[in-house]
Amino acid sequence: MKIGVNSYSFRKLVSTGKMTELEIIPEARRIGFDVIEFSGLDVPKGQTIEYYARTVRDECSRAGIEMGNYTIAADFLDGCGGDLDAEIERVKSHVKVAVILGAKGMRHDATKGFFPNSAKAAMFYNVLPRLTKGCRAVTEYAAELGIRTMTENHRFFCQDSDRMEKLYCSVDHSNFGLLVDIGNFLCADEEPFKAVGKLIPYAFHVHGKDFHCKSGSVPFPGEGWFETRGGNFLRGAIFGHGDLDVMQLLHLVKKSGYDDTISLEFEGIEETILGVTLSYENLKKFIEIA
Repeated sequence: MKIGVNSYSFRKLVSTGKMTELEIIPEARRIGFDVIEFSGLDVPKGQTIEYYARTVRDECSRAGIEMGNYTIAADFLDGCGGDLDAEIERVKSHVKVAVILGAKGMRHDATKGFFPNSAKAAMFYNVLPRLTKGCRAVTEYAAELGIRTMTENHRFFCQDSDRMEKLYCSVDHSNFGLLVDIGNFLCADEEPFKAVGKLIPYAFHVHGKDFHCKSGSVPFPGEGWFETRGGNFLRGAIFGHGDLDVMQLLHLVKKSGYDDTISLEFEGIEETILGVTLSYENLKKFIEIA
């Protein structure tokens, strides 16, 4: 099993100008990662995304690190001003970028949905046909280019395992799967081990993530924390330092027969290189003994 890292793990260094996106590539290899995946691309001013994607691909080759998934935001409800056909075409254009990068797969969102406290939040099954149409159109196109597509338990509205399973089954295409983030189910207040056990058979890719957790019955804990859909509090953690039973979750992944990449997604408030390095060491160790 290969251990990867999502470029999002280095977001604080890139956003503050302390490192460029190209510089995190050899840094990820130095830490020990086998694979790097990109959460969007930080395209320099004056360059096209296609030109920059070639630069990123070449830098990965020089660093000796494998290219993993290409990840983009998408919204088949509200994207492109609610024009579904336009959003489908926009997402398709990124499939071409994935090809240039040399990525094996592309993760796109299904939708961020409606504001969690609105009455519309209960309308998932009403909009499922529209989400299905978007995901299927993209994956049919991507299949022709050799790119597998997937969506992730992400962004509250399409995050619960039952909704993810329903979407997967509704799309019903061999080129479409799920990206199972073992921590993100907590954002929808769902027990991760139950959700992972349900969805891992459909996984094209897996993210390793850990969270510190607090009950919503206590006051808001402050900087670094965010509120779940059900009003509890989470804060990103160094992998293995948080409250998730990561050993049980990794055991479920391995027991399923999944033997591809598990990519770290570090969201902690700790110094980035320290947090990513400790997370890598724990993820590697825990995978070996799970």
